[in-house]
Amino acid sequence: MLKRTPTAFGLTVKTRLLEIGQPQEWLIRACREKTGMYVGSSTMYKLLTGQLDSQRLKAAIREVLQIPDDQQKGA
Repeated sequence: MLKRTPTAFGLTVKTRLLEIGQPQEWLIRACREKTGMYVGSSTMYKLLTGQLDSQRLKAAIREVLQIPDDQQKGA
């Protein structure tokens, strides 16, 4: 099976989860509550590896993890 490399956003999310000591499942639950969207482990994996580009979900992740918006960094 092909293992995909996380995007810069994916690495930022994974690093932030390690910093705060929370698992990815915690983030998935928080995103479900915040957006009302279905978010599962496969959805999160696709988002973090660049196979899915959901601005709504990315915004929820940034809010939950307190990550600044990419556009503010000029990216």
